[in-house]
Amino acid sequence: MSAERLSLDGETLARLERLSVVAKTRIRGTMQGKRRSYQPGASLDFADYRLYTPGDDVRAIDWNVYGRSGKPFVKLFLDEQELPIRLWVDVSASMNTGGESSGGENKLVYAKRLAASVGYMALCGYDRVAAGVFGETVSASVPPMRGRGAAPRLFRFLAEAEPERTGHLYRSLSAPGALPRQPGMTWVFSDFLYESGVRETLNVLQAAKQDVVVVQVLSPEELRPALSGDLRLVDVETGEGKEVAMSAKVLGAYRDALDAYTESLRRFCRERNMAYALASTDAPALDWIASALRGAGVLQ
Repeated sequence: MSAERLSLDGETLARLERLSVVAKTRIRGTMQGKRRSYQPGASLDFADYRLYTPGDDVRAIDWNVYGRSGKPFVKLFLDEQELPIRLWVDVSASMNTGGESSGGENKLVYAKRLAASVGYMALCGYDRVAAGVFGETVSASVPPMRGRGAAPRLFRFLAEAEPERTGHLYRSLSAPGALPRQPGMTWVFSDFLYESGVRETLNVLQAAKQDVVVVQVLSPEELRPALSGDLRLVDVETGEGKEVAMSAKVLGAYRDALDAYTESLRRFCRERNMAYALASTDAPALDWIASALRGAGVLQ
């Protein structure tokens, strides 16, 4: 039922199973998985040599190299490890908008579906997936889970997450309890319409040795507003209003400001080797995932 609430039917899930999440760096996990880590292990993929030390398995000595060099070298192989993935969904009031007049969807509903899709792909790849939602603080989270059988638990958590009145990105995701304790991959699904704290938050996540993926979710109303006349615009989080005489000039200035902001966020991510993708809620989610996230280099 939770999958249906997220509009993830059987056909959609089957298509998602053919995709996989890609980490930009090798991750050292804690359990066996399908990822290549720098930790020497027992896979068949050769990594390097090192000199034999007492206690090593003598069967790992490369006798051909010993015959040429006179020194006992031990073969090292790449270990297969899980990829720890954390999904964060912004449930602040600004996310609970959109879809009223443009044919797009509510941003929060759309972000939940994207997060659930990424989580399902990771679970099918036997990675370890944790998820959380945040507003003013981290309001709810679900501990790490593995395997396809955990998908209903993830879907239920996301489907039941309720919107909050306000949001504070930095206070939420930079809190000690929210930061991952080991290297991994962190996805943040948000509109990122914060006055401050966005870059600081992303820097903190990267400093925690995370491959950071920024998914900026915006509605068609925000990207291409079709407003006119004398209006009173109200901030959904503060409740403050402002009288605006909406004209072509005002709309043009708004579009320029939004384009400048999204481009600066994209540039910031690119310069720091973070992945960035802009999602408009009028795009079919699965089609957007297959194209935009592949283009961002985080899916294959």
